[in-house]
Amino acid sequence: MLIDSHAHILDEALDAEDIVLSMASDDLGAIVIAGVDLSSSESVSAFAESHAGVYCTVGCHPEECQGYNPIDDDTYLRLASLPKSVAIGEVGLDYHYDDAASPSKQKDVMSRMIYLAHKADLPVVLHVRDAYKDSLDVLRADKALLSRGFVMHCYGGSAELVREYCDLGAYFSLGGVITFKNARKDEVVRAIPSDRLMLETDCPYMTPEPYRGRPNRPAYVRYVAHKIAQILNKDYEQVCAETSDNTARIFYKIGL
Repeated sequence: MLIDSHAHILDEALDAEDIVLSMASDDLGAIVIAGVDLSSSESVSAFAESHAGVYCTVGCHPEECQGYNPIDDDTYLRLASLPKSVAIGEVGLDYHYDDAASPSKQKDVMSRMIYLAHKADLPVVLHVRDAYKDSLDVLRADKALLSRGFVMHCYGGSAELVREYCDLGAYFSLGGVITFKNARKDEVVRAIPSDRLMLETDCPYMTPEPYRGRPNRPAYVRYVAHKIAQILNKDYEQVCAETSDNTARIFYKIGL
């Protein structure tokens, strides 16, 4: 059984209802769909609550933090308290775009989201791009609020940084990028402890080989599992079992 730990199946490029209907035939035990702002967090939580096997995360993505208002915190907490809400996310830091919010604004919102996760007794799902040092600084400053741990979604950092994040309670979710011919992610995969590794698609983005160039979908998470099995010289079934166990451990509301 597989778990897609991070997906955007409500994106207009996908048919969410068809994806849910295909879960059993795709060997998917659960799909976790991610909010990126207040509106999408409300949408994913409503969809998760009404569909078996679907769970969600709620929070404010760094690309959306210009629109963040602390007055919304109570709503985020209400959504986080729902039975199918498994984490605060995706939140974090992204310095990739020139028109992004300032680093200070992003770090402030990230820290506020970590506080909400602490209040909700949930883990955090982090989106980090071009900001690994600053993300570590925020995590270290807020370490006391991370009792439920956090997930480095679509981890793109180095093998050397894995230990520093692990020391703070990190899990690492890997997606289709590791299947790309020029990915050079084998060292990173090997650096992640087997009890901290998770699978994701980030669909409809980051489609793995052999479907690269088409919209991604949760069924394709199997190709990520196959690649990890190849890199680690493990059986495919073992990778599926270990990553699903890890996902259900940190996302404890899944309860598989």
